[in-house]
Amino acid sequence: MIAPSRLLQILGYDLLYQRATSLTVAARSIEIKLVGRAIEFIIKINSLNHSTFNVRVLRKSSTMSSSGSAAASQASSGSWSAFLKSIASFNGDLSSLTAPPFILSSQSLTEFSSYWATHPPIFTAPAAEPDPAKRAMLVLKWFLSTLKYQYASRSEQFGNEKKPLNPFLGELFLGSWTDEAGETTLISEQVSHHPPATAYCIQNSRTGVQLEGYNAQKATFKSTIIVKQIGHAVLTIPVGSAENVQQERYLITLPSLHIEGLIFGAPFIELDGSSYICSSSGYTAKIDYSGKGWLSGKKNSILATLYPTGKEKDVLYNVTGQWTKEFEIYEGPAKKNSSSTLVTTYNAVGTAQSELKIAPIEEQHPLESRRAWAKVAEAIQAGDMDTVSVEKGKIENAQRNLRNKERSENRSWERRYFSAIARQDVTLEALGQAAGVALDGDQDKTGGLWRYDSVKAANVSTQALTSEELQKIEKEVLGH
Repeated sequence: MIAPSRLLQILGYDLLYQRATSLTVAARSIEIKLVGRAIEFIIKINSLNHSTFNVRVLRKSSTMSSSGSAAASQASSGSWSAFLKSIASFNGDLSSLTAPPFILSSQSLTEFSSYWATHPPIFTAPAAEPDPAKRAMLVLKWFLSTLKYQYASRSEQFGNEKKPLNPFLGELFLGSWTDEAGETTLISEQVSHHPPATAYCIQNSRTGVQLEGYNAQKATFKSTIIVKQIGHAVLTIPVGSAENVQQERYLITLPSLHIEGLIFGAPFIELDGSSYICSSSGYTAKIDYSGKGWLSGKKNSILATLYPTGKEKDVLYNVTGQWTKEFEIYEGPAKKNSSSTLVTTYNAVGTAQSELKIAPIEEQHPLESRRAWAKVAEAIQAGDMDTVSVEKGKIENAQRNLRNKERSENRSWERRYFSAIARQDVTLEALGQAAGVALDGDQDKTGGLWRYDSVKAANVSTQALTSEELQKIEKEVLGH
C-alpha cells in the first residue's frame, strides 16, 4: 500500500493544492473550466482508496453512524463526487440541483427567519430613543447584530455550512421569545415555491416594533457558489407621544454572499458587496462587506456609515469590525475615530441570544416545519440516507400532486398569514429609490410583493382543526 503522503507526491497534489488556494483568493479571474478540472482531479484522487485515503478537500459534511457499512460510505462518497461535478459544470440557478442527502441540514429554510430577532432587547431598543439620528444608529446596530446568527451560526455549530431543507409551499415556522423586552412573536411562511420565497413577520407586543419581509435566493457558480439574495425587510417603529404616534419605517436590503471553502470540504458563508437601511426620518446606513484577502484583510469584515439620505459625505456615525466577532460604533467619520468618539462596542461572541420557544411537535400545526419534516430530520441525524430519500420523496410527491390538482381545478394555494399586494407599496414608493429596491419589490423573482396580513392572522388564531382536517392535510399536503 502506498503511503498517502507518497501518493500525493506521485499525483502532484501539492501543485493542485496551490492552484486550488489561488482559486479561492482570485476567484473572479479563474475560468470555471479550471475549477471543474481541479474538482475532477480531486475526485479521482479520492476514489483511489476510499477506506484509507482521506483527502481533506472532499471531507464529507456528515458523520456515518457506527453501524454504517463501507458500501454505504462509498455510495455517499460517489454521490458527493457527482454533486461536485454537477456544480462545476452547471449553468443557471443552483437551487434547481438536488443535493446528496448526506450534506443536508435537518433544519428547514423557514427557520432562518428567526435569526432576525435572536436578541429582542437590541431589536426593540430603538423604540426608546427619542432622537431620530440615534434611533437610526440603534437600528443599524441591531441589523449588524443579526448577521452572525443569520450567516455563521450553522457553520460554527456543525463545522461547516450544510444545505437546509427546501420548504414546501405553505410550510410554517412559529415561535416566540420572552425576556426583558417582553414577548416577541415570529411567523414565517413559505409563500412561493416556483420561485421559492419565504415571508416573515416579527412583532414585539410591548413596544409595537414590527419587522416584516420576504426573501429568495438565486445561486450560481463562477469559481465558487455565489448567492444573490432577493427581497427586503421593513422595520416599523412607533415614535412620538401617546397622543400622536407616528410609524417610522426602515427599508432594509440584503447583502450578497458567496461560499468559501467549497473545494476544501469546509464550506462557510462570506458576505460581499453592500446593503442599505433607509429610514422615513431621513437617514441612510450603507454597509460594505469584505473577507480575508491574499495578503490583507480579515474574515467577515464590515465598514458602515450612517448619514442624512442623499448626503453620503456627511457621516454621523461609522462602524468598523467583524460581524462574527466584534464591531465598534463611532460618532462622525472614520478618520476621527478615537476613544473619545467611541459610542459603543458590540461583542457578537459574548452576547447571549434569547431562547426561541416553539410548541411541542405533537401540538404544532401539521404544516409547521419541525412536525412536517420530523421523520426526515430524524433520519438525517441518524445518518440513515435511505430513509431520508424516502421521507423527502413522500412530501415532494404530495406537493407535485397537489399543484397538479390545483391547476386542474383552476385554484391556487391559500397563504395563511401573508398576501401578495397588487397596489403600490407605500414604503417602497417613499424609500425604494434611495435603497435601490424596485417599486414592484422584484415580485417576478419572489412570486409576489408579500406583506403580513393581520386579518388573515386573526382568522387563523381562532381556527381549530378537526381530526378529519388534520388527517387530510397530512395525506394531501405531506403524503404521510
